[in-house]
Amino acid sequence: MTDLLTAIILGIVEGVTEFLPVSSTGHLVLATELLGYDPQKWAVFNIAIQPGAILAIVALYWRTFWAVAMGLVRRESASIAFVRNLLIAFVPAVALGLAFNDQIEALLESAVTVAWALILGGIAILVIERLARTHQVGGISGVSAGQSAKIGVVQSIAMIPGVSRSGATIMGAMVLGIDRRTAAEFSFFLALPTLTGATVLQLVKHRDAITGGDVQLIAVGFVVSFVVALAVVKAFMAVVTKHGFAPFAWYRIVAGAAALAFLYTR
Repeated sequence: MTDLLTAIILGIVEGVTEFLPVSSTGHLVLATELLGYDPQKWAVFNIAIQPGAILAIVALYWRTFWAVAMGLVRRESASIAFVRNLLIAFVPAVALGLAFNDQIEALLESAVTVAWALILGGIAILVIERLARTHQVGGISGVSAGQSAKIGVVQSIAMIPGVSRSGATIMGAMVLGIDRRTAAEFSFFLALPTLTGATVLQLVKHRDAITGGDVQLIAVGFVVSFVVALAVVKAFMAVVTKHGFAPFAWYRIVAGAAALAFLYTR
């Protein structure tokens, strides 16, 4: 397989999975096993293309970001609460990410860990979907500071590959009584500081390993992940509104079981 084709495939995987509760990191780790490429060679690439998916959220929700920015200028309470909640939820990821960075990178090498996390995460989603009692909170600005802090702590569990940052954030919010749509949008917007911070940290750490050829491949993966994420996020909200998160839970369970079967029988 050529490097260009690998870059395109990984860009598609990133764009499809980043904002779904199925774990983009986990799928990229499993792609290593299925496609047989060198994971060390593509480790920085997988991180560097994340901003493509992030940009898709900016493009889809630019009106929201503009309204919040204008609200901050006018010192409106709703806009202040919006930014406050995202910053509060972001803090635990920063603290734990810096403290356990080496351990997290070690886990990225374990496809078996990913497979089990997919299965257990799928079961957790089914349970939470059935038992959680949610209510409309009026959007992200209607979430309390205390709830935001708890969501941030739960999101940090997603540092284990296969758990899913989006899934942990959404399910954590629903356990706290937050409605599905707000929970999903909270995960989208929280991804901006979380993924941007993680990307910058890793690119600075591995800057000496990036060559001119890598930059071209990263550009391809960036564009592919952006385009794919645009389509996926729109479809995701339509599915969630109609069917909830159960379809993604069952997908996780089936994908995780299939991955375990492949890993143990190859």
